Amino acid sequence: MEGERATISLEKTEMDPENMKVIEWEEFDQELARFCSLSSALNEAKDKKLNLQRKMESLIQVEAASLSRLNELEDMREKLEARKMKMVNLSMHYAIAAENTKGQEEELNVQVTSLLVAGTSLSLSRKQLQELIDVLAGGKGYIRLKNLQNMLRMRQQCMVSQVSMLYPVKISAGPRQEQELESFPSSSKSGNFAGSKSVNQGSLTILGLHLTMLPFKVMSFFTDKKEAQRSSSALGYIAHAVSLISSYLKVPLRYPVRLGGSHSHIIDNAPSMERTPTDLSLNITSSTNLKHMEFPLYLDGQDTTRAAYAVFLLNKDLEQLLNFIGVKSLGPRHVLANLKELVRTIQSADYIDT
Repeated sequence: MEGERATISLEKTEMDPENMKVIEWEEFDQELARFCSLSSALNEAKDKKLNLQRKMESLIQVEAASLSRLNELEDMREKLEARKMKMVNLSMHYAIAAENTKGQEEELNVQVTSLLVAGTSLSLSRKQLQELIDVLAGGKGYIRLKNLQNMLRMRQQCMVSQVSMLYPVKISAGPRQEQELESFPSSSKSGNFAGSKSVNQGSLTILGLHLTMLPFKVMSFFTDKKEAQRSSSALGYIAHAVSLISSYLKVPLRYPVRLGGSHSHIIDNAPSMERTPTDLSLNITSSTNLKHMEFPLYLDGQDTTRAAYAVFLLNKDLEQLLNFIGVKSLGPRHVLANLKELVRTIQSADYIDT
């Protein structure tokens, strides 16, 4: 190495004559020793540099490793924070779920309690039903049922007798020219009534009022208004009596009655009459269904045709009650006669045995 460096230095010296230095032979040993010391010092410096470089590389590696670990630690810290937040959310959801579960458990306890009570009452009802079945299965069951039916019929007789006392239907003394519903169109909804029976007795009254059809036929300026008012009152009495008797017999009327005294109405749920402009201006009550129409049982400012049709429907209710107890109607022209026949049949002794 030293020879090569001397050669290089010599070459540089030869190449650069201006920098040439002439060394005396006596000083050559000293210069050579100095060059040797400098070369050894340079080698030592290089060794130190290498050692320092190795230490720096090791330190750099340690620093890089520490930085990577710091990065990993930061990532782990972020993941830990995320897990903490997730645990907080889970704990909140758990608390809410626990409260909901507690409330549902309380509701379930209440329902279980009510179910137990209902089960107990059901078992008691089933036991009572079984007892009734056992009673009815024997020979005494029919007798008991018959006795109950007779008691019900007697109770109905008592209540209908009170209605007859409240609205007595009697035969007035002496002939009268007016007759009940002497004519009504035979082509009505119920069919032909040509075979109806006639009443040969005197004119009937209800609370002393006659039901005449004359005002229902012709309503003019010369018509007796008092006679029309008496007929309207009589129809109000009949409508009330029919409503009471139907409730006692537990029979829903085909044409319900809206009571209003002498201004009562009867409802036809499916009228066959066509509507006219005058009908729309009259007092027709229609709730949600336009087919439900009311017809007046009076003539005060009403159409005579509509009033006559209302009387016809009232008689149809009477016919329904008569058919329910097994009696034929006397026809569409005899409202009071049908009412009297209904009351008489219910008050008879045969009504209890039927």
